[in-house]
Amino acid sequence: MYSKINTCILQGLNGYIIEVETDLSRGLPVFNIVGLPDTSIKESKERVRTAIKNSGFQFPLNRITVNLAPANLKKEGSQLDLAIALGIMQAMEIIDDSYHEDTAFIGELSLDGRLNPIEGVLPMIISMRESNIKRCVVPYANKDEACIVEDVEIIPVENLNQAVDYLNGKLEIPAFKNKTLLHSKDHEEFHIDFSDIKGQEGLKRSLEVAAAGSHNLLIIGPPGAGKTMAARRLPTILPDLSFDEAIEVTKIYSVAGLLGANALMKSRPFRAPHHTASSVSLIGGGRIPKPGEVSLAHNGVLFLDEIPEFRKNVLEVLRQPMEDGIVTISRVNATLEYPAKFMMIASMNPCPCGYLGDPYHECNCSQGSIDRYLGKLSNPLLDRIDIHIEVSPVKYKELSGKNKMETSTDIRKRVNKAREIQLKRYKNDNIYSNSQLSPKDIKKYCRLDKKSEKIIKDAFNKYRFSARTYNKVLKVGRTIADLDESDIIMERHILEAIRYRSLDNKYWG
Repeated sequence: MYSKINTCILQGLNGYIIEVETDLSRGLPVFNIVGLPDTSIKESKERVRTAIKNSGFQFPLNRITVNLAPANLKKEGSQLDLAIALGIMQAMEIIDDSYHEDTAFIGELSLDGRLNPIEGVLPMIISMRESNIKRCVVPYANKDEACIVEDVEIIPVENLNQAVDYLNGKLEIPAFKNKTLLHSKDHEEFHIDFSDIKGQEGLKRSLEVAAAGSHNLLIIGPPGAGKTMAARRLPTILPDLSFDEAIEVTKIYSVAGLLGANALMKSRPFRAPHHTASSVSLIGGGRIPKPGEVSLAHNGVLFLDEIPEFRKNVLEVLRQPMEDGIVTISRVNATLEYPAKFMMIASMNPCPCGYLGDPYHECNCSQGSIDRYLGKLSNPLLDRIDIHIEVSPVKYKELSGKNKMETSTDIRKRVNKAREIQLKRYKNDNIYSNSQLSPKDIKKYCRLDKKSEKIIKDAFNKYRFSARTYNKVLKVGRTIADLDESDIIMERHILEAIRYRSLDNKYWG
């Protein structure tokens, strides 16, 4: 007695169709699972056995062999429980003996036959769609996440009995759809706002430019100047997620098990790891490699508060994902890639005590300790940060003033408008923002007028820009021009962009 059922496994964000082949034969009652299963799949034998019994069916006293094909692919995850159980029941002829070639089954079984929610449903469904799977039976709790993919029929079931009755035609379960989820334009409500920030107009402007073009930003200033306060309010002005970007972010959070009640991520992620974070927690890894902070911040913000307090070797691992936008994690069993197109916002003091150059406090640090402190940020890492901004202490007049500050809503409108200009400009290039421009794209899209060309030439020689810094200045200039709704990068645009890179010589020159 033989049966075959389709299911799916994940490696990184890529799903692979697995054929669960089940054979019942005469012999001593033995239950074997072959085909490179990991521990969680080997343990499924007891879950499947008990779930079948507690669902009111007789477990076969035969020799049971379950093969997970292809046999050369490492299988991980408890989502194979449902397919294994249905394969056994089909071989016992409890279920109609027909091969459901275009249907897949995923779900973890509890001992009483209920289906528990699983991680990574969205990337599995997307991968199955590409493998011509037309229908998927999923746990009821995963239905909202699964239905985001409109080309695959989602059949939500609560327990094993429902799945059996559905396959036997005794129970009709309509394909689940949630149109409200797909077309909802709800914005996240914030309890903080840019109008809370008194003074610091230069800092607010730099954050607006960074948000509009998804540029990396470094904020330097004394304690209490508002660095962290401003950075924490950045999510309130970030541009809206496009549907494709939302799908990318949701896939990552689904694999990481952090999706929670959100079937679809509708706001850009904001990640702020503590300075004691390890390189693995930032980049990702583990025995079964999971996304790290840089991937969880994909299409959003990675905020590193007090960046010199991070270990230097931890900061250096950021160089490759900042440049390439992907993270490659290599292990004995597999090499996985996770996307990591994030916007890094970092804050720091100018010295260990924080008061170097402060007009109101005296710095008591030696030159050696200042050099060691600033030296924790290497030049290659600094070179990858588009905007450097220095902030001064807020004056009493600004703090006590009753002038109405600009709100996040007003700033966000300008940011969204600038991002719409970029999306329209790069619609055929698979680019979402100016920060993703390649050197070839820069030549094509970052056109300067004659005055701007002379200015950037003089700045290149004066500040000894690297080739990367030169490109970064042009990208930032392009974003400033977009905020100004200008097709050409004008003199005022390039001057502002250069000003954001003149701090290197002051502290690291």
